[in-house]
Amino acid sequence: MLFDTHVHLNADQFSEDREATIQRAFDASVQYMVVVGFDRETIPLAIEIAEKYETIYAAVGWHPVDAVDMTGEDLAWIEELSSHPKVVAIGEMGLDYHWDKSPKEVQKDVFRKQIALAKKVNMPIIIHNREATEDILQLLQEENAKEIGGIMHCYNDSSEYVQTILDMNFYVSLGGPVTFKNAILPKDTAARVPLDRLLVETDAPFLAPHPNRGKRNEPAYVKLVAEKIAELRDMSFDELSRITTENAFTFFNIRDK
Repeated sequence: MLFDTHVHLNADQFSEDREATIQRAFDASVQYMVVVGFDRETIPLAIEIAEKYETIYAAVGWHPVDAVDMTGEDLAWIEELSSHPKVVAIGEMGLDYHWDKSPKEVQKDVFRKQIALAKKVNMPIIIHNREATEDILQLLQEENAKEIGGIMHCYNDSSEYVQTILDMNFYVSLGGPVTFKNAILPKDTAARVPLDRLLVETDAPFLAPHPNRGKRNEPAYVKLVAEKIAELRDMSFDELSRITTENAFTFFNIRDK
């Protein structure tokens, strides 16, 4: 049994075959998923999907690329939705220095506000990081995000930061890039992260794992991610699946939902 901890089934890429995609995931033993909403359009659909399926949950937050579009009303809306019984985390949030739509200082401000919100409602956070690791870690420390903990979603930077991440009460989640032939950093991280802090994800429809790289990703493919990590750690796929699923239950506090 597998748990895809980060999937965008609410993306337009699934509008034509969303139910079939979910069924393929269930057929591949991907029983649990968290659908991540990140703006005005994707948040309601994330919750709608979670309401329809018993073992699918939702996260609500605001993506850093679109930070410039976030209003106070949006923040209040996210706070209101955090009490929904199927919402298990706040995010994705963070910093993205690859795209230039939102100025860095605006991204940081929106990031800080969402951390404060998560602390207020006592929920863990999901971090989006693109080319901004050191700034993200500094900001998380300044805001004492250790109080609530979180996930470094689809972590793809040096393993030298992993101990700092662990010390802040965070988990590390790996996705499709760990299967890429020349992806040294995620492979190194996969071998180093303590098993009790490791999660798996797809980030579908993005970052499809080998041999589907370049195609639309979907949650059934999280099995390929788990198989590669098990290989890198010289352990059985079944054991890796069991541990990462148990970690996800713990992180998202699903048993109490």
